[in-house]
Amino acid sequence: MQDGNGHKPNPGSQIRAVILDYGEVLCERPKPDALYRMAKVFGIELTRFLELYGGSRDPYDQGVMSAEKYWEAFACRADARVDREQIGQLRSLDTKMWSSTNAEMLQWVAMLDEAGLTIALLSNMQHDMAAYARKNFPWLRHFDHQILSCEVKLIKPDPAIFHESIGRIGTRPQEILFVDDRQANVDSARSTGIVAIRFENTEQLREELRKMQFRVLPPGVATVP
Repeated sequence: MQDGNGHKPNPGSQIRAVILDYGEVLCERPKPDALYRMAKVFGIELTRFLELYGGSRDPYDQGVMSAEKYWEAFACRADARVDREQIGQLRSLDTKMWSSTNAEMLQWVAMLDEAGLTIALLSNMQHDMAAYARKNFPWLRHFDHQILSCEVKLIKPDPAIFHESIGRIGTRPQEILFVDDRQANVDSARSTGIVAIRFENTEQLREELRKMQFRVLPPGVATVP
């Protein structure tokens, strides 16, 4: 599409809404010591824990498997057993290790809100983390929509969750910017017409948005909103 002068419009100038992922975008990557504590519950090496953790989360995050069933199945795959107390410990550790937020990105969220943009949270998030976030993260007030996999029973990178997001926001896909740290999710969002950027760090995101001539750039110095 071109404007009246035969030029393609800048994608940044069309954006009316921003969808943000939570894990490793609005929050920091889990620290190795937190992961190690969880691996220790099963008596397995950290590398084995990460292999099992990364490959088994979808049904849990999607809300089609309870926490108890998830951790019992995890233990079975790890050739271990867990009791009710250990499952409670794992649920607490799992939530805690995803609760350290990115101050620069949260300041940007506040700036987007102040600029009048519609903001949505789109996260593969299980019920424990969702409850914790709503109780402890006052910055969620900046979000017009919270689209969580455990509640909509859809999960990234399924394009259906992006169509769900587009419907809730109520604008055209090309007017939506999506930021996520996983390429599969970015590719799926783009397949629906959404403008998407893969997040590596705040500086990289700022540079990509600057090239798009997007009007609200993430800050360069972290301050808590």
